[in-house]
Amino acid sequence: MTTNSTLPPLQTGPAAWIGAEMAQRADEWQIELTAAEIAEVEATAARFLPAGGDKTADDATRIGAMTQRDFPLPTLGPKLLDLRRELLHGRGFALLRGLPVATYTEREAVTIFYGLGTHLGNARSQNAKGHILGHVRDLGVSSNNPNVRIYQTAERQTFHTDSTDVVGLLCLHPAKAGGLSLLVSAQTIFNELRRDHPDLLALLLQPIATDRRGEVPAGMLPYLLIPVFTWYQGYLTPFYQRQYIDSAQRFAEAPRLTDRHIAALDRFDELTNDPRLHFAMQLERGDMQFVYNHALLHDRTGFEDWPELERRRHLLRLWLSVPGDRPLHPEFATRFGTVEIGNRGGIVVPGTAFRVPWTHELTV
Repeated sequence: MTTNSTLPPLQTGPAAWIGAEMAQRADEWQIELTAAEIAEVEATAARFLPAGGDKTADDATRIGAMTQRDFPLPTLGPKLLDLRRELLHGRGFALLRGLPVATYTEREAVTIFYGLGTHLGNARSQNAKGHILGHVRDLGVSSNNPNVRIYQTAERQTFHTDSTDVVGLLCLHPAKAGGLSLLVSAQTIFNELRRDHPDLLALLLQPIATDRRGEVPAGMLPYLLIPVFTWYQGYLTPFYQRQYIDSAQRFAEAPRLTDRHIAALDRFDELTNDPRLHFAMQLERGDMQFVYNHALLHDRTGFEDWPELERRRHLLRLWLSVPGDRPLHPEFATRFGTVEIGNRGGIVVPGTAFRVPWTHELTV
């Protein structure tokens, strides 16, 4: 029988927060951009934006090749460095507000968001197509298709982690209704399980099959084998997407989920969905949310969209590998490609070419 003495220790520190309490501390995690900071960002982005004309492949190439040195921010840059420290060593998330995206073209918004991202980390591919900047939109598809990723639908995502160190979102248009962003502390979930269900927690510290949803790197299985919780070099790191764990069972060679595994996963889900433990925020136009995947899980509620195409929910997304981050167990290399700090994460399959896409190019 599992006892607490055989499990990793109780998790403490600023990332082990309670959602109901964190929701009351918005002044700590909401950061308003100043007029001077916005002006600085816009002026720097203008260097990458030729006057007039439509978006071109050359624009995308210039943006995708951008580095922090190419996008200097002497005023805002120190604040972004503090934000990066807060992600890695603090509460694990932050919300920047005030970017006037309603006045920007898509090219301007993409350039500014990517440029800001270079101050937090290095962009990683978000899908097999090599998108180093993603567009989160409902493409009218269903996650019942095993090759569809849930962010391409209007469905609730459920609590999960992404295959990168930090995920960033810039809201260009919110939905007509719904689409709330939810966050929960993985350390708090771990502590709850450790206290009340140590036997179930022990199962979540063992490798579990997770579906790659058709995005299979060369020489890899069509599913991953990574625990829900990994304890490595003094760090507790979550890796989770319940729908993909369930759909991995379609592969006959994948390790089977036992009744006890299902009980453990069900209890994990119950805790993430406990309104005491998680909290929600609505991303408005110009909001930029950054979330640390190695400390938190995030979710998005289902939504109803606007009938007009130009008003439909649309977020830009970055997956970032962050310098100075924690070590990851070598098993993460089967998903992250490598565990090299600052150069890990993302999805690369045979034929993947890194690129920044425009909205009109989006397909499943």
